[in-house]
Amino acid sequence: MAKKQFKAESKRLLEMMINSIYTQREIFLRELISNASDAIDKIYYKALTDDQLVFDKENYYVKVAVDKASRTLTLSDTGIGMTKEELENNLGVIAKSGSLAFKNENELKDGHNIIGQFGVGFYSAFMVADVVTVISKALGSDEAFKWESKGADGYNIVPCEKDSVGTEIILKIKENTEDDQYDEYLEEYRLKSIIKKYSDFIRYPIKMDVKGQRPKEDNEDELEEYQEEQTVNSMVPIWRKNKNELTPEDYENFYVEKRYGFDKPIKHIHISADGAVVYNAILFIPENTPFDYYTKEYEKGLELYSNGVLIMNKCADLLPDYFGFVKGMVDSEDLSLNISREMLQHDRQLTLIAKNIKNKIKGQLQSLLKDEREKYDQFYKSFGRQLKYGVYSDYGTHKEVLQDLLMFYSSTEKKLVTLDEYVSRMPEDQKYIYYASGESIDRIEKLPQTELVADKGYEILYFTDDIDEFAIKMIMSYKEKEFKSVSSGDLGIEADDNETDSDAEEKDNKELFDDMKNILTDKVKNVRASKRLKSHPVCLSTEGELTIEMEKILKAMPNSQDVKADKVLEININHDVFKSLKDAYENDKDKLTLYTNLLYNQALLIEGLPISDPVEFTNDICKVMV
Repeated sequence: MAKKQFKAESKRLLEMMINSIYTQREIFLRELISNASDAIDKIYYKALTDDQLVFDKENYYVKVAVDKASRTLTLSDTGIGMTKEELENNLGVIAKSGSLAFKNENELKDGHNIIGQFGVGFYSAFMVADVVTVISKALGSDEAFKWESKGADGYNIVPCEKDSVGTEIILKIKENTEDDQYDEYLEEYRLKSIIKKYSDFIRYPIKMDVKGQRPKEDNEDELEEYQEEQTVNSMVPIWRKNKNELTPEDYENFYVEKRYGFDKPIKHIHISADGAVVYNAILFIPENTPFDYYTKEYEKGLELYSNGVLIMNKCADLLPDYFGFVKGMVDSEDLSLNISREMLQHDRQLTLIAKNIKNKIKGQLQSLLKDEREKYDQFYKSFGRQLKYGVYSDYGTHKEVLQDLLMFYSSTEKKLVTLDEYVSRMPEDQKYIYYASGESIDRIEKLPQTELVADKGYEILYFTDDIDEFAIKMIMSYKEKEFKSVSSGDLGIEADDNETDSDAEEKDNKELFDDMKNILTDKVKNVRASKRLKSHPVCLSTEGELTIEMEKILKAMPNSQDVKADKVLEININHDVFKSLKDAYENDKDKLTLYTNLLYNQALLIEGLPISDPVEFTNDICKVMV
């Protein structure tokens, strides 16, 4: 019989598909097994409407067999089979899917969704095979036919013998090349690993003849090889089981089996949604941060299954970036997939699933925060930074979702507290939520700028992460209370008698402060009497939105611009140092310059800022000592 040619557009599609559509050759096995599962599903569906057809699940399976000598890999199923016309239509015209046509003709509403909807998956076999042979006998037919092709050149269909209903696909595996090792698709362990990875939850058994060793019956000291048929897939995925049947250990074992992490998950979320979109999901909140989590190499996302078949290892569209630490999987029958099943079309179903997952994760975190504080503290230690990045990113778009999950160290509680907890303890006369920024809790506690706020008995939040202030700038206020840095020019604290004296002293000593400002030239925006210092002689405060900590962080970034906070040098007029300043101003201008530079450099050191000329600074100290 003369060879039949693929249609011109089909030939081009086949060549493109073999070379570029699929990024990993191994998925050919997933595609062929999915097609076999579909073929069995079709019999199941027909049995629902045909009283003469009995569906006994024990009789339906997929078999994978290897013959290394002939370099063949055979997949056989006990499904519905294909007639000559169906072989012609389904395999002779690429991208005309029999599964899709069957699905359209029969509205499946019983959960047995047909997986193969595009009709190109079968041709992925040509990525690993020189020759593909299909032998099929259709249900209700006495005839069997063989379809055979070497690829884009065309195909033949001829009658053949086959005893039982179903389909066999025989792949003649390619020879190895310098760049490609095709032998792996003839190795038992490799085939088993591919099946476990992609097709573990196909609802029908996937069988293989597996080799093993066991002691001889007549001599237990010697081993003999044997071969037995084994089912290599799990069939019933954990996410389709009733939650009441599962124990915490079952979820932990699943976490380990799927290699989601080497830690123990803090919490799991099991979702079975049956509404506008139907899907199942199991999500995990990990205990520890992956070593590469805050690098560009880290790839977030959930495993995506369609009807039990793995479609994507990392579907990033199902998770917002700020919940990128969540591990797990989603299985849905409602998603539209593209021809390679490796990318999702962005559709309404995906959006609904992602929105629901986001809400479920937030709800679980809120529950942890409320009912299992120790676990939440443990989670926050690992991933609190990510939540803060989420608040800052996209110009604060997500702050309403995340702000109640944030925690900061409290000066009074000596532990992490939420913004809600802070606000609930605020005295009536407190106008702002006060915070102080620094490299560590110990450094912040020693900052002179905290003195006045702490003396008033107000709680201070300590910001030790480089993202903290940037995130808070996006939130701006919480429950109608604005955030205020202890280094801000105006702390909003009512003046007492001493502070009134400060205002008077500043007016009386305006010329002194002006001289000091001139000595420091453009290093500070102003010099003034401090209303916040109690025991310390000097500190820096800022005017405007950019704080000193933000300046340090921005300057430390690669290719950063030369940004500067508007610094103000504050002098404690009740400190003995101020008396020396006044005396120098009145009697020795050189000494005033010396004292001014010393105080400014001291203020820089307190803030952890670099001194422009350390040698000059040490020389100035020596001058004071002489």
